[in-house]
Amino acid sequence: MLTSQEQLRYGRQIMLKDIGESGQLKLQSASILIVGMGGLGCPVSLYLASAGIGKLIVCDGDVVESTNLQRQVLFNENDIGNNKAEVAQEKLSQQNSFIDIEGIDEMFNDELAEELLPEVDLVIDCTDNLATRYLMNRYCHQFQVPLIIGAATSLSGQTMLIRTHEGHACYQCLFPESDQQVEENCQTLGILGPILAIVAGMQALTAIKLLTGNPVNDSQLQLFDGLSQTWQTIGLQRQANCQVCG
Repeated sequence: MLTSQEQLRYGRQIMLKDIGESGQLKLQSASILIVGMGGLGCPVSLYLASAGIGKLIVCDGDVVESTNLQRQVLFNENDIGNNKAEVAQEKLSQQNSFIDIEGIDEMFNDELAEELLPEVDLVIDCTDNLATRYLMNRYCHQFQVPLIIGAATSLSGQTMLIRTHEGHACYQCLFPESDQQVEENCQTLGILGPILAIVAGMQALTAIKLLTGNPVNDSQLQLFDGLSQTWQTIGLQRQANCQVCG
């Protein structure tokens, strides 16, 4: 049962027929791992903390830099030089004292994957590193944990829900890993802050819908064009020769 304080705090979403008190209780019992506390991780974590996710684990070994402040909305000038995950843990705890926040000041790796994934209901990819994304994809398939991919550069973004344990395509099906891949991110292509907010909002929305048992889009790559302000959806199929889920 929700306390009177919780009913008051989350009242605007509890009144939604697709959430209700039962949905709120599902959110409160959920545990989510967010990998990367940059331009996507900051708004994703704020929305999920505000929504009342029971436990958020935020993972990032990087420190706040002045160049981050244009888009990483959790941080300010006083945070420069401090670890992103630790700063995020403190600020998200101030945002919602009803939930549990754990900050991990390390870059996501095999050891952390094996330690954390058995404990969580969902992983949200908020990195700008392809190697880390492929790592998450492999371990989420291994531990049968849903993964919400997100990426944004320049004036475009993309997001995708991966549930390979239900027979859907994985990230490797869509973008086969190659030694010749060129890493493109905000450092090389630039980024406009609101693009990240839009993609992050879609990631947070997908997470809330998934955890509350509402319909979600599986095996679909959703692409956002910031210039035309339009979305395009591309249907995906599991590849029989995929090295991860085939």
